[in-house]
Amino acid sequence: MVIGFANEKPYAYQENGKVTGEAVEIAKKIFKKQGITNIKPVLADFGSLIPGLKAGRFDVITAGMYITPERCKQVTFANPEYNIGEGLAVQKGNPKNIHSYEDIAKKPDSTIAVMKGAIEESYMKDVGVKKSQITIVPDQPTAVSLLDSGRVDGVTMTGPSLLAILKSANAKNVSVVKDFKQPIIDGKEVRGIGAAAFRPEDKDFVKIYNKGLAELKKSNELYETIHPFGFTKADLPGDEKATEICKQPQPK
Repeated sequence: MVIGFANEKPYAYQENGKVTGEAVEIAKKIFKKQGITNIKPVLADFGSLIPGLKAGRFDVITAGMYITPERCKQVTFANPEYNIGEGLAVQKGNPKNIHSYEDIAKKPDSTIAVMKGAIEESYMKDVGVKKSQITIVPDQPTAVSLLDSGRVDGVTMTGPSLLAILKSANAKNVSVVKDFKQPIIDGKEVRGIGAAAFRPEDKDFVKIYNKGLAELKKSNELYETIHPFGFTKADLPGDEKATEICKQPQPK
């Protein structure tokens, strides 16, 4: 079994020669119960995960990828494994006084780093942030490095990702915006719902995976699996299915 991941804490990352993370550990448990123990992880830039899956470089994406209608046109998602909000870090003291994506839009001289292919780029554009304000980077460490050196005014990623990367980074000029306001798009607060992703033709594989995920949820093993990576019970998914999320209107 070949799994694709993007080295993004806390979802899937390599540390001390081992690939781990909430998405990886969930997949390992589900595959193990199916008798699949030979797992080969393949590292890719986040923006290359879906093209890599479609090209057959791996069998499943285990990167905690958000379910969005646009991505649903290209892959088939398993059911949700978490439901979380966004996070924002700025230079120490928050000199630009940024507390939301809307604040960024109102300050055209502010620049924000975001990982290539991440949904945060879309969220920021949806609330009026200009393309020229967004600096695309290949990974989280690069984003934090740019912020720490003062080359951007902020970095944004999911809340758990932000806390995880700052915990491991030696960034002295960076602080988390604790009162960050979640983006409001089309009158609704945005929450990120992540899941494993498969090729559209692998429908039977998805059914098996969903069955295993449901068993983890029922036994509380899902929470026990993701909690060590900084997730709380408030981050657990509800009963909404991936197929339902895929049909929801894409924020404009």
